[in-house]
Amino acid sequence: MDIGVIQGIDRLILLAFNGSENLFLDNFVVVLTSAYTWIPLYFSLLYLVIKNNENWQKILLVIGAVAICLLLSNTINLGLVKPLVARLRPLEEPSLRGIISATNNYSASGYSFFSSHTSNAFVLAVFFSLLIRDKVFTTCMLVWCSVVSLTRIYLGVHYPSDVVVGIIFGSSMAVLVYFLYLRIYIRCSDKLHYNISTKYTRTGYSFADIDVVISILILTFIYAAFRAVLSI
Repeated sequence: MDIGVIQGIDRLILLAFNGSENLFLDNFVVVLTSAYTWIPLYFSLLYLVIKNNENWQKILLVIGAVAICLLLSNTINLGLVKPLVARLRPLEEPSLRGIISATNNYSASGYSFFSSHTSNAFVLAVFFSLLIRDKVFTTCMLVWCSVVSLTRIYLGVHYPSDVVVGIIFGSSMAVLVYFLYLRIYIRCSDKLHYNISTKYTRTGYSFADIDVVISILILTFIYAAFRAVLSI
């Protein structure tokens, strides 16, 4: 397919999802796109890891694996890909001025390709889904990272292709680092100490603790909606 056709489709999808005349939705998206909004979710994932691993060696192994995922994702993207591609964000693209909506004067610094927000969200969602192996948890995490990704298009700070590449890259990094984590975990353990019970996933994570994470996730969406209403 010709690159011009791909760019045309990219812009059409961008225009379809960018902005609205709905003040609630505008405010809602601005709250959802902020990494600070999801701090309770990050802490709940940390709680889940600490509560469901037998010792600090295993806890630090998980934390280290997640940190490596995020470090590699951001280093490669911010340090190599974005400066090399140097793609302007939609809001800064001269040919799109007056067409793209700047929601609540929201803007972002740096280049557009590819989306760090998307990549980082999918790193967390995919890695923890592989770690925990629960369908409900995986569904909730994928909904979360998909919503975060769509906010970037809505706000006009990323093209759809930026988001798609962010999804692929973040997911790939999570899978690669997870299997590295698993190899180290197996070597460090005499055997896999998984609890075999209806109260635990097949990798030994408590459903009760998973419910805490899901509850925090849902409550954060409610909080974002409440903030949006107050901002109208």
